[in-house]
Amino acid sequence: MELVCPAGTPAALKAAAEAGAHSIYCGFRNETNARNFPGLNFSEKELNAGVKTARRYGADVLVAVNTFGRAGDLDLWKKAVDAVSASGAHAIIAADLAVLDYAAENHPNLRLHLSVQAAAATPEAVNFYADTFGVRRVVLPRVMSVEEIVKLNKEIDVETEVFVFGGLCVMTEGRCALSSYATGKSPNLTGVCSPPGDVDYNDNGSTLSARLGGFTIDCFSQGETAGYPTLCKGRFNAQGETSYLFEDPVSLNAASLLPKLQKAGVTAVKIEGRQRGKAYISQVVKAFRTAVDGLSEGRTSEAEVSAMLASMTEGGRETTGAYKKIWR
Repeated sequence: MELVCPAGTPAALKAAAEAGAHSIYCGFRNETNARNFPGLNFSEKELNAGVKTARRYGADVLVAVNTFGRAGDLDLWKKAVDAVSASGAHAIIAADLAVLDYAAENHPNLRLHLSVQAAAATPEAVNFYADTFGVRRVVLPRVMSVEEIVKLNKEIDVETEVFVFGGLCVMTEGRCALSSYATGKSPNLTGVCSPPGDVDYNDNGSTLSARLGGFTIDCFSQGETAGYPTLCKGRFNAQGETSYLFEDPVSLNAASLLPKLQKAGVTAVKIEGRQRGKAYISQVVKAFRTAVDGLSEGRTSEAEVSAMLASMTEGGRETTGAYKKIWR
């Protein structure tokens, strides 16, 4: 299976390539990219150089232009598509119908991948994108079980790509309204989830409150590790209980399910983490390259891979998410 790895900076791209990534995905330093965080991402010049760097290591570059354009003002997205085509990148990852249409009409030789932001999880949806725009691969939502992926792959003729490690951010994949509700910004529109400028912490001596856009998202006792206030991973009082209502602050780790995903017909496995540093990228990519190579060579590497990933998960906790349908 193809190993698709993240890069939020040119240094991270080089680290991913050196660590054995088959493909590396990145985005521009603007709101066309669903990970539009300060200090991250690529200029057009950096992308051009990054494509050349990746090729020296035998890796492809995939560029995410995966937010939804503003009505009547699509120029920024069109410019991004043009820049991806000019860079020589292997493919563009997009979700917006207008962006896909522009790419298909104006750059017919540019390979199109459907972003997870499009939330396409049925044969009808996937086949629509393939038939209408020539999409070659779909990144599947992180709410599907392995059994559902098996059934889907039998009814479509495009490649499938699934997330196997990193932040478990589902919220109907790309349609998240929670961050937008609190801050006016969200990943699918402006490329920002829980923007740092809207985050603050209040220490009253006994507890530390983490807040987003004026809303208290979580409270931590003295000595307890304080997490970043992402709305979907906050603790809330409801029906007399305090709990994580939407998502627990844990990381997705489906390394143990790679054999089942391969048998299900999955083409590529994807690591989340464009906001991560190059040391993290290098370690996680090495672990999954070991796993993927072991799988192709018919040897077991689960114990080795598990040890390599032990310190990489959020809060030291992990889950297989919806793949086994035990996650809520």
